[in-house]
Amino acid sequence: MMNAAQSQRTLESKLEALQCHFTWDLDPSRSKLFRLRDKLEDIGTEEGYSWLGHIYNLQGYIHYQLGFTDDAQRFFGRAAEAFRQMRNTVSDEGPWLVVNYGNLAWLHHHLGEQAESQAYLSKVDALMNEYPSPSQDELHPEICAEKAWTLMKFSSEQKQLATDYFQRAIRMQPDMVEWHTSHVIGLENALSHSNKELGADILEKMKIAKEHDPENLYLAALYLEQCAKKGKKIESEARELTRRVLRKPISSYSGLKPLLRLYRIYVSMDEAIDLAEEALERHPDERYLKRCAAICYKKRIFLHRDNPLEHSMINRAISLYREVITLYPLSSLKRKISLANIYAESHQQVNADQIYEELLESDLDPEGEQMLYNYYAKYVHFIRKESYKSIEYHMRAAAIPQQSSYRKNSIRTLERIRERNRNRMCGEIEEFLNKLRLK
Repeated sequence: MMNAAQSQRTLESKLEALQCHFTWDLDPSRSKLFRLRDKLEDIGTEEGYSWLGHIYNLQGYIHYQLGFTDDAQRFFGRAAEAFRQMRNTVSDEGPWLVVNYGNLAWLHHHLGEQAESQAYLSKVDALMNEYPSPSQDELHPEICAEKAWTLMKFSSEQKQLATDYFQRAIRMQPDMVEWHTSHVIGLENALSHSNKELGADILEKMKIAKEHDPENLYLAALYLEQCAKKGKKIESEARELTRRVLRKPISSYSGLKPLLRLYRIYVSMDEAIDLAEEALERHPDERYLKRCAAICYKKRIFLHRDNPLEHSMINRAISLYREVITLYPLSSLKRKISLANIYAESHQQVNADQIYEELLESDLDPEGEQMLYNYYAKYVHFIRKESYKSIEYHMRAAAIPQQSSYRKNSIRTLERIRERNRNRMCGEIEEFLNKLRLK
């Protein structure tokens, strides 16, 4: 007979072999977990939303990682129920529950409830036997699709891997419309994050996905934005899409955010602000809309510096940002920085200094510190005209071994200062950059 230690090792090896959130190498910082939690809450839960089970599964995992085990269990339970309702099949069980049962096996294991953990492992085995993958060398398409959708949410580096998993799922089960839609959204996001232009092949895929999923207005807005990038006149289509978006339930997937970006860049900044305000007028208590409106005002302030700004616009931007920060209390580092910079732009430097000082004294993870140091370096350079302090904070940002756009920006800034060779700190910068290259 197996002794207790052997039994525990066997259980752990089975858990490690599962396909679920606990085994997918999702290792975000605490600040990213709070941001993800808020993003998932903003997606909304209107009836019929095809990714609801996946949303609840990911929320369960995030709440577990944040230490809220009761909430984790509650969300995993909601996920199972959502899958059963969404699939609308004769059987309550199906391959779409494999990830959910894997999550529950891990959760009970972490809670010391080994009998319950083993019971869910048995359920996973039963599902895998009853619903084998159509391709012997691949995960089941339902697992591929959920893994793809989850990876899309975590980081720009994982978006390409997410699109690969979507392709695998679609190859095996080509009739799932929402998979095609999310696949092309993932392709668009991956290219946008790397500042690459969409090729004609991907634009055609977006067009086909849009035709097959005509109610997905988020995809419709992204497609219209890409058409505008190619030089197509899109104003009348944008206004028609606007009418449809405003009739939809409020959700970050309703298409409003990419539509507002489309207006800001290709139609009119003022019309973008009017649209954000109209949406808010219809739904004055929706925090997601306040967040969208705040971004519009910020872009108006920073992208149109040549135009004199009215006090009412500055005041509205400040008011919105202050409110949004209170509505997203645990995921608003970047918003606080934006508010500080709006104060600085409107010659309220005392308020800007105060926000930055409070942030510099706060307890941030390395990812948050890096972002803050990069923004603060620019702030002290352009607003306070303290070039040496700016260099110091660019060095601090670059020294944090976290790959990000902020680190790249700080390193590029330091390299430009060194190349110009007009600053007395050029020797220190050279030494610092050489050390970075050796790490």
